[in-house]
Amino acid sequence: MIKFVMCLRRRSDMTREQFQDYWVKKHGPFFMKNAAAMRAKKYVQSITLDTPLNEGLRNSRGMLPEYDGLAEVWFESEEDLMEAMSSPEGQKLSAALLEDEGNFIDHSKSSAFIVKEHEL
Repeated sequence: MIKFVMCLRRRSDMTREQFQDYWVKKHGPFFMKNAAAMRAKKYVQSITLDTPLNEGLRNSRGMLPEYDGLAEVWFESEEDLMEAMSSPEGQKLSAALLEDEGNFIDHSKSSAFIVKEHEL
């Protein structure tokens, strides 16, 4: 299994609450409706808490500000992901997802990458 991870920052014209509301109530269901066609095995949204703990963590380590959320999508393999996304249906869905992400994500301040989990 591999995982697509996306660290999300909201658009500057949105509050964290607006970002979370759109992501959870609109984008998430849209993604899940199409998950099988994209061969996604699992989808998790990790929503950043509004807590002083985040500021403490950042300050104690000299880190950048926290992301507004983290999306994780599991796939069987790199090959499976590439096959799904290169099909005509996959390309159409990828374009639609990207367009919808523009409604709440600032892509220029976000990050995405493919990982393989390593449990200890």
